[in-house]
Amino acid sequence: MSIGDKYRPVDKMSDLISNNYNLLLVMSRFGLSLGFGDKSVKDICEEHEVDTCTFLAVANFIQEENDKIGDNIDSISIPSLMNYLQQAHSYFLDFQLPSIRRKLIEAIDCSAQNEIAFLILKFYDEYVGEVRKHMEYEDLNVFTYVKALINKEDTNGYTINIFAKKHNQIDSKLTELKNIIIKYYPEKGNNHLLNAVLFDIFNCEKDLSSHCKVEDLLFVPAVRHLEKEREVL
Repeated sequence: MSIGDKYRPVDKMSDLISNNYNLLLVMSRFGLSLGFGDKSVKDICEEHEVDTCTFLAVANFIQEENDKIGDNIDSISIPSLMNYLQQAHSYFLDFQLPSIRRKLIEAIDCSAQNEIAFLILKFYDEYVGEVRKHMEYEDLNVFTYVKALINKEDTNGYTINIFAKKHNQIDSKLTELKNIIIKYYPEKGNNHLLNAVLFDIFNCEKDLSSHCKVEDLLFVPAVRHLEKEREVL
């Protein structure tokens, strides 16, 4: 497998991870655990009851860093993709963002005399609040609607276009935060901790951007396809 090739069901799962370690997050959010030896993508997905086409659609989309609608939207399992997105929400809200906050507190001087440190932490907490509101709306409204659509239940006039029109990127404030730290926070003594938390912020910013693209360019088109099918029926 060479970089740039599309991942296939027959490829070894270990080769995917070696080719792009960011796919560890994709694997985890689909509920796939490590220790898969030389087994293929298809074998691992079937063992964990994960739709292979959906896993590969996400993996290839992230590998190619696409800004266009993914291929074979009609082959995506919407329940499988929704579960992936919900697990991503849990990762951000319950693990990644709290972890960054703990590291921030450890890396900066949060004493009352350090106004910049106080503002950095306040800015971060407000940002996390916005992310939580954003993701809870999706969990409570968007995913509830899609489940009703799948089950052919009343959707109360909601459509995926309502979500798509108001869906906004949630990584921009992290860009502001890292710029504040880089430009205005004076380093004192050992800067390993501060550099480590900045590294985490850069990674989280990229991960959030990728997450939103999966929603916009895989999930929304797949739901639109389902809506059209329901109209025909």
